Order: sequence, then structure tokens, then C-alpha cells
Amino acid sequence: MFKKVSILLVLVLMMSVFAVGCGGAAEEPTADADTSLTDLQEKGTMIVGIDDQFPPMGFVGEDGEITGFDVELSKLVAEKLGVEAEIQPIDWSAKEMELNTGNIDMIWNGYTITAERIEQVEFTKPYLNNEQVLVVANDSAYQSKADLEGKIVGAQVESAGLAALNADTDFVGTLAEVPEYDDYMMALLDLGSSRLDGIAIDKIYIAYIMSQEPGKYRMLDESLADEYYGIGCAEGAIALREAIDIALDELYEDGTIEELSIKWFGKNIVIRDVDQLTVDDFE
Repeated sequence: MFKKVSILLVLVLMMSVFAVGCGGAAEEPTADADTSLTDLQEKGTMIVGIDDQFPPMGFVGEDGEITGFDVELSKLVAEKLGVEAEIQPIDWSAKEMELNTGNIDMIWNGYTITAERIEQVEFTKPYLNNEQVLVVANDSAYQSKADLEGKIVGAQVESAGLAALNADTDFVGTLAEVPEYDDYMMALLDLGSSRLDGIAIDKIYIAYIMSQEPGKYRMLDESLADEYYGIGCAEGAIALREAIDIALDELYEDGTIEELSIKWFGKNIVIRDVDQLTVDDFE
């Protein structure tokens, strides 16, 4: 009896293997299928991760609502995709982790394209050109990078400004200290005091701050780096990334982005004629 049962079990197992081999596995969905766009559309919302203390790209306005160029642009793109944008302030130092764990659908807030970040996220084409600059208090004696030798120059943690500062090894090696701040607002509060002599910062950001508070800050003529902003989607979310690029192209062609740019910057500074950049462009 035991022998008959054993033979029966072997036959059952053989039939199971044969069934799988004849196409049973083909019925299953492909693990690598990119459903990033359809998943977003089925959900009906796209969660946009931002630093809400980074004007004019994203910040809390006087009415207590989050606003800014990138915030408004993300809502226009969401409309093109048939979803609603949900703006989610995040810890900027953990932005890639927030993205790749699914807490947000994209990073969209003056997000600089770098070789290191390209390895972690799916970047859209660049849409804004920016620089990393050095800013000092307007009444300080500092006129050049050389004047900051032995001084304290800060930056935001995990920022492109910090990366540009560290990449300029000849300059950073002369500094007494490079403190890292959770956000630029705190750094600007320390600027001009004994705690901070200069800041490595986004030109778009500090230009806006200087327009709001004239006579308080001054940019040095020497910049640290030229760069591009892009939108970062999760690794493998190619369909979503391509859909965002198409939406941005359409908004550029119909003049909507130009109107938005003039509203926030006084002129059209959006770019759409730069091909998709690769890691090699940032080495």
C-alpha cells in the first residue's frame, strides 16, 4: 500500500512539473513590467515630495498654503496626467529614501541632477538651469573665495550646494569649518554672525530671497558650479518619467510654462531643448 501511494505522489509531482513547463508560468504577470504611470492614474493622485522652505520653488506662503513655481508646475502636470497633485513636505536629507520606499511618487523642488542621484532615481529632462553660488552678508568685507580662507562656510545637508563645495577641493580645504544645516533659512539667520561667514547655496533660491530682502545679502562673482534641475521618479518608473516629460513639453509649447516662469522669476527661464542627460555629463 505504501509503495502504491509513493508511486502516485511521484506521478502527481511529475504532472505538476509538466504543467508548469508547458506554460503554467506564462500565465503569471511579468515581474519587471513598468506600471508606474497606470498605478498612479488608478490611484488618482501623485504625491510630490518637496522642501517647503525653498522659495520660490516650494514654500509656505503668507496664507499658510504651500506655493511656489515647482508646486504650481507639478499641479499643471498632474492635470495633464489625469490625477491630482498632493504636495508632501519631506526631510530633504532623506528625499531618495522617501521616494524609493514609496512614501512619495516624485521629488520635485529645485532637485539638482547629479551623477550620484542618477544612480538612485529616474530623472526627467532638465527644465531649469541653475548655479551654486557663495553668498555673504552685504556689509561683510568678503569679495572673493580667497577672502573666505580660514572662515566658516555652511550649506544645507545633502544639498547640491554642499556637493559643489566639497567638489572644489582647493577652496574647501582652506575653510575653517563647513557646518551643515537642515534648511537654508536657518543658515541665513546665522550668516554675518560669528557662527557663519558664507553659504554655498542655489542661485535661484538666494536671488529670490535677495529680491524680498534687498540690501541684506550679496553673491560673490565666483560661482561654485553650473547645474540643471530635474524631476526625480522612483527607480524603474520609466513610464511615469516619460509621461511627465511629455506633459512638460506640451506646457512649454502652449506657453503655459512661460506665463508661470514670468510670474515667479520675471522672465522665462525654463528650458526644454536639452537632451536627456546621462551620468557622463556630470562626471
